[in-house]
Amino acid sequence: MNKKKAVVSLGHEALGYTILEQWDAVKTTAKALADLVEADYQLTITHSNGRQVSMIHKAMTELRRIYTDYTPAPMCVCSAMSQGYVGYDIQNALRAELVGRGIVKTVSTILTQVTVDPYDDAFYTPTKVIGRYMSAEDADAELKKGNFVKEEPGKGFRRVVAAPRPIDIVEIDAIRTLAEAGQIVIACGGGGIPVIEQNHVLKGASAVIEKDAVAGRLAASLHVDELIILTGVPCVYRNFGKPDQQAIPSLTVAQAKELCEEGQFEAGTMLPKIEAAITYLEENPLGKVLITSLGDVKEALKEKSGTIITA
Repeated sequence: MNKKKAVVSLGHEALGYTILEQWDAVKTTAKALADLVEADYQLTITHSNGRQVSMIHKAMTELRRIYTDYTPAPMCVCSAMSQGYVGYDIQNALRAELVGRGIVKTVSTILTQVTVDPYDDAFYTPTKVIGRYMSAEDADAELKKGNFVKEEPGKGFRRVVAAPRPIDIVEIDAIRTLAEAGQIVIACGGGGIPVIEQNHVLKGASAVIEKDAVAGRLAASLHVDELIILTGVPCVYRNFGKPDQQAIPSLTVAQAKELCEEGQFEAGTMLPKIEAAITYLEENPLGKVLITSLGDVKEALKEKSGTIITA
């Protein structure tokens, strides 16, 4: 029997918020991923990196403040660092969990770049807050460099970067080759390293990419059977967080678009996941999207939990 090919997108809950929390969190995450492997899925995994890249950016900025001969690390370098260390933790935890279940499979992490449009509107209206709190003086210095900052009353200023739309995954052929060889692949971590192509040269962009947007693009490019988005809630809800909150067990693309137009999904949480589902299904109408939580994976595979979205 052919294995079901799936892209799995992991949210913040799968990784925790600090290095020590991540070591513990990935053990739980590995159990959910191993459940999918035992259910005969061939996995390609992507993950968030918001907390991790922000931590790295803070550390590199402070290093520059203390040792002035050090060059500040641009966002693209911080993104690459986060992909490496998050992938390292996931692949080792998953390998250990699989071996413990008597399953021997290679798990590989691919440092992944994703092209973006330099004229994307996101570069003119950045929204992603990163890094440490700064004084007004430091914020002014960032503005003079051409960067954006945002004031949080009573706390200080923080840098804000763009979140442009992903265009192409540079290493997609390598990802596809390993996946077709039966390996579990971790790729496009944190949305991938955003790059702009100029005269055939890839140059890092001062931005971050929404990891759900890349998950949809990755699933579409690989033509997988399913896109599985693991998040902090067991399913998608109508009127989420309100007294009349209602679980939604299934949706079509048309219904999902209607709910988006109604403003049912919050911009920074569920909306990117629904948009990723739409991107994937419009290119792969025979596919299926499952949105659920890490702890509900087994029940969701039995269609007793989660939300299924189809074309």
